[in-house]
Amino acid sequence: ELPLSKLLFLGESTFTHNTEITMTLASTQQSIATWHQMIQSGDISVLSDLLDDVVVFRSPVAYKPYEGKAVVWFILTNVIQVFQDFNYHREFYAADGDNVVLEFSANVSGKALKGIDMIRFNEQGKIIDFEVMIRPMNGLAALAEQMGARLAQFQTG
Repeated sequence: ELPLSKLLFLGESTFTHNTEITMTLASTQQSIATWHQMIQSGDISVLSDLLDDVVVFRSPVAYKPYEGKAVVWFILTNVIQVFQDFNYHREFYAADGDNVVLEFSANVSGKALKGIDMIRFNEQGKIIDFEVMIRPMNGLAALAEQMGARLAQFQTG
């Protein structure tokens, strides 16, 4: 769990006075805590509960987003296996309480990379949008190679 000093809230500070946003923020924070627990423990059994049925995944290597719980579950469970030495460093919450950005680092096939997960939640704390950005190019290329083979299996299976 990240210390409070690493949590940064973006936007106007008045958002905590809005009951609806405060409730959304609370469900988002609970879902993020569950996400971190899942990543740390390696127990992905809760992933399905975190994903909304209409979740969209925006890949750093694919132009077209992946839509639907089944394909997003497949992508996330596989990328967890592909990443080595994966660590989250910081998280940022948007003023609306629905959006979180998680900064991470990892290695793939001996290539170091840094990235961010931009995650949007609905009122029930389910992930509805998951966008990933990664740098540098050689780390992204290594990830694309590893994930490309796995996605081909999903699409033909």
